[in-house]
Amino acid sequence: MRLRRPRLPRTRTGQRRLVQAVMAGCVLALLPATWMYVVTGDRLRTTEDVPRTEVAVVFGAGLWDGEPSPYLAHRLDAAATLYREGRVEVVLVTGDNSREDYDEPDAMRAYLTRHGVPDARIVSDYAGFDTWDSCVRAKKIFGVDRAVLISQGFHIRRAVALCEAAGVTSYGVGVDAKHDVTWYYGGAREIFAAGKAALDAVFEPDPRFLGPKEPGVGRALASGR
Repeated sequence: MRLRRPRLPRTRTGQRRLVQAVMAGCVLALLPATWMYVVTGDRLRTTEDVPRTEVAVVFGAGLWDGEPSPYLAHRLDAAATLYREGRVEVVLVTGDNSREDYDEPDAMRAYLTRHGVPDARIVSDYAGFDTWDSCVRAKKIFGVDRAVLISQGFHIRRAVALCEAAGVTSYGVGVDAKHDVTWYYGGAREIFAAGKAALDAVFEPDPRFLGPKEPGVGRALASGR
Protein backbone atom coordinates (compact mmCIF):
# COMPACT_ATOMS: atom_id res chain seq x y z
CA MET A 1 0.00 0.00 0.00
CA ARG A 2 1.45 3.32 -1.11
CA LEU A 3 1.33 6.23 1.29
CA ARG A 4 0.01 9.46 -0.11
CA ARG A 5 2.11 12.53 0.32
CA PRO A 6 0.38 15.35 2.16
CA ARG A 7 -0.87 17.96 -0.26
CA LEU A 8 0.16 21.56 0.26
CA PRO A 9 -2.52 24.20 -0.12
CA ARG A 10 -2.77 25.46 -3.70
CA THR A 11 -4.56 28.74 -3.03
CA ARG A 12 -2.79 31.80 -1.68
CA THR A 13 -5.17 31.91 1.25
CA GLY A 14 -4.40 28.31 2.14
CA GLN A 15 -0.67 28.86 1.81
CA ARG A 16 -0.85 31.98 3.97
CA ARG A 17 -2.73 30.08 6.67
CA LEU A 18 -0.16 27.29 6.56
CA VAL A 19 2.68 29.77 7.02
CA GLN A 20 0.80 31.44 9.88
CA ALA A 21 0.24 28.07 11.57
CA VAL A 22 3.93 27.17 11.25
CA MET A 23 4.96 30.55 12.67
CA ALA A 24 2.51 30.21 15.54
CA GLY A 25 3.92 26.76 16.32
CA CYS A 26 7.46 28.14 16.37
CA VAL A 27 6.44 30.95 18.72
CA LEU A 28 4.72 28.53 21.08
CA ALA A 29 7.77 26.24 21.04
CA LEU A 30 10.03 29.14 22.00
CA LEU A 31 7.84 30.52 24.79
CA PRO A 32 9.18 28.16 27.52
CA ALA A 33 12.80 29.01 26.64
CA THR A 34 11.93 32.71 26.64
CA TRP A 35 10.33 32.33 30.05
CA MET A 36 13.52 30.73 31.42
CA TYR A 37 15.71 33.53 30.08
CA VAL A 38 13.45 36.20 31.57
CA VAL A 39 13.27 34.53 34.99
CA THR A 40 17.00 33.90 35.22
CA GLY A 41 18.26 37.07 33.57
CA ASP A 42 20.12 38.43 36.62
CA ARG A 43 20.64 35.17 38.49
CA LEU A 44 23.68 33.68 36.75
CA ARG A 45 27.09 34.08 38.35
CA THR A 46 30.60 32.61 38.34
CA THR A 47 32.47 31.00 41.22
CA GLU A 48 34.27 34.33 41.65
CA ASP A 49 31.26 36.61 42.03
CA VAL A 50 28.44 34.44 43.34
CA PRO A 51 26.94 35.86 46.58
CA ARG A 52 27.88 34.15 49.83
CA THR A 53 25.13 31.65 50.55
CA GLU A 54 24.74 28.96 53.19
CA VAL A 55 23.84 26.14 50.80
CA ALA A 56 25.07 25.00 47.41
CA VAL A 57 23.01 22.46 45.47
CA VAL A 58 24.78 20.14 43.02
CA PHE A 59 22.61 18.21 40.58
CA GLY A 60 23.56 14.69 39.54
CA ALA A 61 24.88 14.10 36.02
CA GLY A 62 25.59 10.39 35.77
CA LEU A 63 28.22 7.93 36.96
CA TRP A 64 30.93 6.09 35.05
CA ASP A 65 31.86 2.81 36.73
CA GLY A 66 30.56 4.12 40.02
CA GLU A 67 32.48 7.41 39.82
CA PRO A 68 31.15 10.85 38.87
CA SER A 69 31.11 11.42 35.12
CA PRO A 70 33.40 14.20 33.85
CA TYR A 71 30.42 16.55 33.68
CA LEU A 72 29.43 15.77 37.25
CA ALA A 73 33.04 16.04 38.42
CA HIS A 74 33.20 19.60 37.03
CA ARG A 75 30.10 20.51 39.02
CA LEU A 76 31.57 19.03 42.18
CA ASP A 77 34.89 20.82 41.61
CA ALA A 78 33.01 24.12 41.53
CA ALA A 79 31.18 23.26 44.76
CA ALA A 80 34.45 22.33 46.47
CA THR A 81 35.98 25.62 45.34
CA LEU A 82 33.06 27.60 46.74
CA TYR A 83 33.35 25.76 50.07
CA ARG A 84 37.11 26.23 50.38
CA GLU A 85 36.72 29.94 49.63
CA GLY A 86 34.05 30.30 52.30
CA ARG A 87 31.28 31.23 49.85
CA VAL A 88 29.06 28.32 50.92
CA GLU A 89 28.84 26.38 54.19
CA VAL A 90 26.98 23.22 53.17
CA VAL A 91 26.71 21.26 49.92
CA LEU A 92 23.45 19.46 49.15
CA VAL A 93 24.10 16.73 46.56
CA THR A 94 20.94 15.58 44.81
CA GLY A 95 20.72 12.65 42.43
CA ASP A 96 19.37 9.24 41.55
CA ASN A 97 19.51 6.26 43.89
CA SER A 98 16.52 4.35 42.53
CA ARG A 99 18.59 1.13 42.24
CA GLU A 100 20.95 -0.52 44.70
CA ASP A 101 23.72 -0.60 42.10
CA TYR A 102 23.40 3.09 41.18
CA ASP A 103 24.03 5.73 43.83
CA GLU A 104 24.80 9.22 42.59
CA PRO A 105 24.63 11.05 45.95
CA ASP A 106 27.12 8.75 47.72
CA ALA A 107 29.54 8.96 44.78
CA MET A 108 29.22 12.74 44.86
CA ARG A 109 29.82 12.80 48.61
CA ALA A 110 32.94 10.65 48.29
CA TYR A 111 34.30 12.91 45.55
CA LEU A 112 33.74 16.06 47.60
CA THR A 113 35.43 14.64 50.69
CA ARG A 114 38.47 13.76 48.57
CA HIS A 115 38.55 17.40 47.46
CA GLY A 116 38.48 19.04 50.84
CA VAL A 117 34.82 19.27 51.85
CA PRO A 118 34.24 17.74 55.31
CA ASP A 119 31.74 14.89 55.35
CA ALA A 120 29.70 16.68 58.03
CA ARG A 121 29.13 19.58 55.62
CA ILE A 122 27.64 17.39 52.87
CA VAL A 123 23.94 16.45 52.78
CA SER A 124 22.56 13.79 50.44
CA ASP A 125 19.23 13.79 48.64
CA TYR A 126 18.71 10.28 47.28
CA ALA A 127 15.48 11.08 45.41
CA GLY A 128 16.56 13.85 43.09
CA PHE A 129 15.23 12.04 40.03
CA ASP A 130 14.94 15.18 37.92
CA THR A 131 15.51 18.90 38.30
CA TRP A 132 11.99 19.72 39.50
CA ASP A 133 12.06 16.95 42.09
CA SER A 134 15.43 18.18 43.37
CA CYS A 135 14.21 21.77 43.69
CA VAL A 136 10.95 20.86 45.44
CA ARG A 137 12.69 18.49 47.83
CA ALA A 138 15.37 21.09 48.61
CA LYS A 139 12.58 23.44 49.74
CA LYS A 140 10.01 21.11 51.31
CA ILE A 141 12.18 18.30 52.69
CA PHE A 142 15.50 19.97 53.51
CA GLY A 143 14.20 23.46 54.30
CA VAL A 144 16.43 25.33 51.85
CA ASP A 145 15.15 28.86 51.19
CA ARG A 146 18.20 30.25 49.37
CA ALA A 147 20.91 28.44 47.45
CA VAL A 148 23.65 28.52 44.86
CA LEU A 149 22.89 25.99 42.15
CA ILE A 150 25.71 24.33 40.25
CA SER A 151 25.41 22.68 36.86
CA GLN A 152 26.60 22.99 33.25
CA GLY A 153 25.77 26.12 31.31
CA PHE A 154 23.19 24.44 29.11
CA HIS A 155 21.20 23.28 32.19
CA ILE A 156 21.68 26.03 34.74
CA ARG A 157 18.92 28.37 33.53
CA ARG A 158 16.34 25.62 33.80
CA ALA A 159 17.62 24.71 37.27
CA VAL A 160 17.36 28.29 38.49
CA ALA A 161 13.92 28.83 36.95
CA LEU A 162 12.53 25.65 38.51
CA CYS A 163 14.03 26.25 41.95
CA GLU A 164 12.67 29.80 41.92
CA ALA A 165 9.25 28.34 41.05
CA ALA A 166 9.63 25.88 43.93
CA GLY A 167 10.28 28.71 46.38
CA VAL A 168 14.09 28.64 46.57
CA THR A 169 15.78 31.98 45.93
CA SER A 170 18.56 30.85 43.62
CA TYR A 171 21.76 31.92 41.94
CA GLY A 172 23.22 29.71 39.25
CA VAL A 173 26.83 28.85 38.52
CA GLY A 174 27.24 27.31 35.08
CA VAL A 175 30.56 25.46 34.95
CA ASP A 176 32.61 25.19 31.80
CA ALA A 177 32.40 22.03 29.76
CA LYS A 178 34.13 20.65 26.68
CA HIS A 179 31.91 21.05 23.63
CA ASP A 180 31.74 17.36 22.82
CA VAL A 181 28.86 15.13 21.73
CA THR A 182 27.43 15.11 25.26
CA TRP A 183 27.44 18.90 25.40
CA TYR A 184 25.59 19.24 22.10
CA TYR A 185 23.13 16.56 23.16
CA GLY A 186 22.53 18.38 26.43
CA GLY A 187 21.94 21.66 24.64
CA ALA A 188 19.46 20.09 22.22
CA ARG A 189 17.70 18.28 25.06
CA GLU A 190 17.13 21.56 26.87
CA ILE A 191 14.93 22.79 24.02
CA PHE A 192 12.44 20.03 24.79
CA ALA A 193 13.04 20.08 28.55
CA ALA A 194 12.04 23.75 28.64
CA GLY A 195 8.47 22.79 27.83
CA LYS A 196 8.27 20.31 30.70
CA ALA A 197 9.90 22.86 33.00
CA ALA A 198 7.22 25.43 32.18
CA LEU A 199 4.48 22.90 32.90
CA ASP A 200 6.14 21.95 36.20
CA ALA A 201 6.34 25.61 37.21
CA VAL A 202 2.66 26.18 36.37
CA PHE A 203 1.11 23.01 37.78
CA GLU A 204 3.67 22.31 40.56
CA PRO A 205 3.34 18.50 40.60
CA ASP A 206 4.55 16.54 43.60
CA PRO A 207 7.94 14.86 43.19
CA ARG A 208 8.05 11.16 42.41
CA PHE A 209 9.01 10.65 46.04
CA LEU A 210 8.51 13.33 48.69
CA GLY A 211 8.77 11.63 52.05
CA PRO A 212 9.25 13.16 55.52
CA LYS A 213 11.24 16.28 56.29
CA GLU A 214 14.95 15.77 56.90
CA PRO A 215 17.06 17.92 59.26
CA GLY A 216 20.35 17.28 57.46
CA VAL A 217 20.96 20.81 56.17
CA GLY A 218 20.14 22.42 59.53
CA ARG A 219 22.44 20.02 61.37
CA ALA A 220 25.27 20.57 58.88
CA LEU A 221 24.99 24.33 59.29
CA ALA A 222 24.90 24.04 63.08
CA SER A 223 28.00 21.82 63.09
CA GLY A 224 30.09 24.66 61.70
CA ARG A 225 28.92 27.32 64.15
